[in-house]
Amino acid sequence: MAADEAMDTDNSCIIDPDTQKRLAEEKKEEGNQLYKLKQYRDALSKYSEAIDLCPQCVSFYGNRSACYLMLGQPRQALEDARTSTNLDQEFAKGWTRVARCCVMLGDTVSAKQALTKLGNLGDDNPTEQRNIETVEKMVSDSQQAYQSKDYRKSLWCLDKALEVASYSLIIKTSRAECLAFLGRYTEASEAANSVLQFDNMNADAIYVRGLCLYYEDNVDRAFSHFTQVLRFAPDHVKAKEIYKKAKSLKTKKEEGNTAFKAGNLDNAYKLYSDALQIDPFNKTTNAKLYFNRATVASKLKKTAESIADCDKALELDPNYTKALLRRAKTYMETEQYEDAVRDYEKVLKADRGNMEYRQLLQEAKLELKKSKRKDYYKILAVDKNANEEEIKKAYRKRAMVHHPDRHSGATEAEQKDHEHKFKEVGEAYAILSDEKKRRMYDSGQDLEGGEGHGYQDVDPNSIFQAFFGGGGMGGHPGMGGHPGMGGGGGGGHQHFQFGGNPGAQSFSFQFG
Repeated sequence: MAADEAMDTDNSCIIDPDTQKRLAEEKKEEGNQLYKLKQYRDALSKYSEAIDLCPQCVSFYGNRSACYLMLGQPRQALEDARTSTNLDQEFAKGWTRVARCCVMLGDTVSAKQALTKLGNLGDDNPTEQRNIETVEKMVSDSQQAYQSKDYRKSLWCLDKALEVASYSLIIKTSRAECLAFLGRYTEASEAANSVLQFDNMNADAIYVRGLCLYYEDNVDRAFSHFTQVLRFAPDHVKAKEIYKKAKSLKTKKEEGNTAFKAGNLDNAYKLYSDALQIDPFNKTTNAKLYFNRATVASKLKKTAESIADCDKALELDPNYTKALLRRAKTYMETEQYEDAVRDYEKVLKADRGNMEYRQLLQEAKLELKKSKRKDYYKILAVDKNANEEEIKKAYRKRAMVHHPDRHSGATEAEQKDHEHKFKEVGEAYAILSDEKKRRMYDSGQDLEGGEGHGYQDVDPNSIFQAFFGGGGMGGHPGMGGHPGMGGGGGGGHQHFQFGGNPGAQSFSFQFG
């Protein structure tokens, strides 16, 4: 081949500038038609082709910026709008779009700068000016409410700000944090995740996710998130603070659990109390701490404190089954049967197939029914497990205390009171000294004739006579033969008629 032989060259891909400009204008016009038809993605593609053909044409960037805005992509729209103003500092539409994008992104400082540039060109945009003022006021009010720990108001202000600055990641993460402090953890996590979709290294959003995990008592995963935040932002104050609280709370709770298992109840009570002071916003963990302390209080026989702690646990978590069961059990122990029934009903309603809960409810209802009758054990002042001899001894004592003959010198009202109590003592002895009747009474069955509210066929005088014999109150070996009450010491003869009417049974005693 000769040295000067020309090489084959393909010049078909080279387009002269005029042709490029014409083709670019055609692409732009196609894009405009698609834009009018609201086919924004197709329009965006045409504007991009036009820019490739003529990258220095200001209007192409302006049009594509408008298209990005209609597609809800203000970040990309801002980039094109800024490119257009860099190419032409006097491009008013470009500055208007910069302001619009910055407002949507919550960057009010940059938005105001854009409006200043627009004003220098003899133009203005009062709508965006009002939007800027709205966002700044709502954010300021939100911050004040946040400092006062009024998270509900802070959230409301942020929602109002987001109506204008709907793509602001900062406002969104602040809103997510308020939701977390309000205990709306699912919403808070979703809000944080929406931020991370745009910025997966956003330290504030990761912090909020960790906060939710911490408040849901998922401490180990929360630690992982806080550690990640501090890797991205070593000076993140909120992450440092909550990380410290989380570690302290976990330590105190575990120390309390260890003390409880070791039987160191007083120490466990103190440790749970200390843990409750660490973070009042951690409702889930604090509910468990109140329940744990209620359990300790119950073992320490502090029934009122135990019930109060269960109340607090249920304020924080109304569906906390363990706290309901603990409170119901304490209500049973303190004979507050109506309250116990109410708690057991709530537990069973949440788990209707649970036979244990059903049995506990039946027992509570039975005790409630029994509590509405006369309590013969209380009348005789004996334990429910008292044996036959203890019941006899108690009857002797109570019958002697309330026998009407001993109160003949009392007022009429006092005499009637002792007469009534003497009758009740006789009823109590008649039931509890009879094995069959006592078994029926203990099981909550209605006694024949008495229907569980008294035993009407009992004659207290007959019981007394049978117990002490017909010789009166004094001198009976069972009473000890006290000189002042027995031994036939020549005292006056007292006659007592029980019931207060001529037909009532009567008998006499002679006091020494």
